[in-house]
Amino acid sequence: MKKRISLGRRGFLARAAQFSGLFLLAGCDTLSRKAWFEGLLSSAEGLTQRAHRLITPRKAMAREYTEADLSPVFPVNGTTHPGTAEYLAWVENNFADWQLEVGGRVEQPARFSLAALRDLRSRTQITRHDCVEGWSAIGKWKGVPLRLILEQVRPRPEARYVVFHSADPDELGHYYYESIDFEEAYHPQTILAYDLNDQSLPIGNGAPLRLRLERQLGYKMAKYIMRIELVERFDTLAGGKGGYWEDQGYEWYAGI
Repeated sequence: MKKRISLGRRGFLARAAQFSGLFLLAGCDTLSRKAWFEGLLSSAEGLTQRAHRLITPRKAMAREYTEADLSPVFPVNGTTHPGTAEYLAWVENNFADWQLEVGGRVEQPARFSLAALRDLRSRTQITRHDCVEGWSAIGKWKGVPLRLILEQVRPRPEARYVVFHSADPDELGHYYYESIDFEEAYHPQTILAYDLNDQSLPIGNGAPLRLRLERQLGYKMAKYIMRIELVERFDTLAGGKGGYWEDQGYEWYAGI
């Protein structure tokens, strides 16, 4: 992701608070001004995955909303356009040549065009996105449940994590990536979203495909997904912490 800065998570929260007014002007919910919401973000930082699971059953569903609750504007943050030659070519032909590659520790590696993903059974959900920057927004997402993709590629017994590789590099050429465990991967609300608010996913929001992981903070929801890799361990990838932001000090499990 371009223009990323190497801040600790607490430092990032403090910096974000300085800009909360800008987020509100951009159409974000007023949730970011509420004390309970700031407390929620702070508590999420401190919760370990184990502690969170003690209070939140793994199969619990994130709250879903109605269309009356949709935010006027769903903000764009992080990378707004990958800008690589490959990505520009995909944009030029409306992602007709783009394919999602799924491999790693699987029995049946596969590739899916955007059209093929749209032909699979879909799920639509209206949920709230909570960003570590201190804002939230409610959007309507449509996509294919990740579990359907996993059923097709058939994970090998040693596979433990699902890694998402994105198209956006930072200024040093490091590409964004994220990882989740199988419990999250098979959750009913974990989808690969291609629509936002009944329109094709905008470039700023991660076109053509992004992860929706409704029970964790927004930085876990990789945008511009190009490749999915099933792995036994992730400490051999990039910085070894399981994600771009995790390599810079964020928690791997960002449950809320």
